[in-house]
Amino acid sequence: MVNLRKNGTIIRSNGPIGLFGGGQIGPDDLNLVLNRVTTVVAADGGAAVLVDSGRLPDAVIGDFDSLESTIKDRIPDDRLFPIREQDSTDFDKALRSVQAPLVLGAGFLGRRLDHQLAVLNTLVTYQDRACVLFGEHEVVFHAPPKISLAIAPGDIVSLFPLARVTGRSNGLEWPIEDLILEPNGKVGTSNRALSEVELHIDGPGLLVMVPRNALDQVMQAFLSGQTGLWPARAG
Repeated sequence: MVNLRKNGTIIRSNGPIGLFGGGQIGPDDLNLVLNRVTTVVAADGGAAVLVDSGRLPDAVIGDFDSLESTIKDRIPDDRLFPIREQDSTDFDKALRSVQAPLVLGAGFLGRRLDHQLAVLNTLVTYQDRACVLFGEHEVVFHAPPKISLAIAPGDIVSLFPLARVTGRSNGLEWPIEDLILEPNGKVGTSNRALSEVELHIDGPGLLVMVPRNALDQVMQAFLSGQTGLWPARAG
C-alpha cells in the first residue's frame, strides 16, 4: 500500500521502496531496482532518470534545487514534496520521509566524495531505517544488530566504523571478536568470507560493504526480519 501525505511520512509502503538520487547511476542500475520494488521515490534531481525511462516517481522529495523544470513539468503536482531547508541533504530528506521494510537506493554513490560521505553519515544517523545502497562494485548498509549473509567464499566483506563499535563474527577470515573498531583507530576493510557470514554488532555505527552481486542476499536478510533494527535516535 502506498500512502501519500504532505506531513511527516510522505510515502508508506508494505514492500521495499526504490530511492533514486542524482549521482552516478550505471546502465543496469535502473532495471536492477525497478525489478525488485513496486514503489519508487526520487530525491530531487534523481527524478530525471525515472522520468526519462518512462517511469514516473511516486514522490519527489527534496529542496528542488537540482530538479530541472523540464523534468518537474512532467510530474503531477501531487507527487512533488518540496522540503526547503538547507541544513540537510536530499538523501536525508527522502530517507526520513519514507516508511518501508527496506529502501533500495541508487544514484548516491560515485562522483563527488563529499556527497558520498554525507550519504554514509545519513545511513548511520537514521539507524532505525533499513537502507541498502549500491554502487559500481559493492553494496553498502548500516549494520543491524545481527545479520547472516550467504555470500560466496572469498568475497570481500569490508567493515568501516563511523562510531566506536564492537561485535562478533562467524565466517570471516579475520574475526572481529576482541576488536574495537573506530574511525580514528582500527577498521575492517578487505576482510574475506570463508563461508556464510554472521555478524552480531553491539551498537550502531558500523557500515558493511559486500560485492554488488550479493544484493539479493542482503535484501533477503532485511526482508526476512532476522536482522532487527536499532531504535531511532532520541531527538
